[in-house]
Amino acid sequence: MRAVILAGGMGTRLKPYTITLPKPLVPVAGEPIMKHLLKNLKREGIKEVYICVNHMGDLISAYFGNGSEQDIKINYSYENEPLGTVAPIKLVKGLPEDFVVINGDVLTDLSIENLFKDHKKSGAILTVATYQRKEKIDYGVLKFDSDNQINYFVEKPKYLFDVSMGVYVFNKKIFDYVPDNKHFGFDDLMEVLLENGEKIQAYPHDGYWMDIGRPEDYEQANIDMLEHLAKVENIVEKDVKNGLEDTFI
Repeated sequence: MRAVILAGGMGTRLKPYTITLPKPLVPVAGEPIMKHLLKNLKREGIKEVYICVNHMGDLISAYFGNGSEQDIKINYSYENEPLGTVAPIKLVKGLPEDFVVINGDVLTDLSIENLFKDHKKSGAILTVATYQRKEKIDYGVLKFDSDNQINYFVEKPKYLFDVSMGVYVFNKKIFDYVPDNKHFGFDDLMEVLLENGEKIQAYPHDGYWMDIGRPEDYEQANIDMLEHLAKVENIVEKDVKNGLEDTFI
């Protein structure tokens, strides 16, 4: 498997954290979020990645280099101007028939290997990893009829939505629908694939997922990662005491 990491965005929603750093370098539990991502991809058996960069791309390439420190081969694809979330992928040369695409600001325990296998089995042109997210509406929600008579009210309701995790598997046939050197995002891609009757597969995930696009999510990601690292440290300490030093790498 090979993966494309999308890291060209400006991280506008995450200001002020992204004023001096590109979003993939914003630290989570002391390390850039994309470093956590690369570690996960390597554990999943991915040996080579392509990072699409634009905004502050020189900082990203300076930090990660060719990937030798992470023991994963890193290639870079540069945009001369912002092209959205899908068009930059078409600039990447040498991609296989099917490949993983992932946003550079995602933390998850999703099995990339299982996602990829499901994609291949389904024969879909695109597989989208999905997560059920609960969103609270901070208002009293009401409904009324044609005579303006209110017949429904609920205070600050919570709704469940199946959302894209920012993790996908693409088949190269997708590029037939992507214009050259023109802004083209994931929303554009979904619309054109649905209009043309292409098969798009969902892959629901019920484990951990966090997109650090918003300040409140970024803060929660730090809490979650610190708790996770503390648990791992405790497990390792117990195993070392029991003479199982080689249990974890």
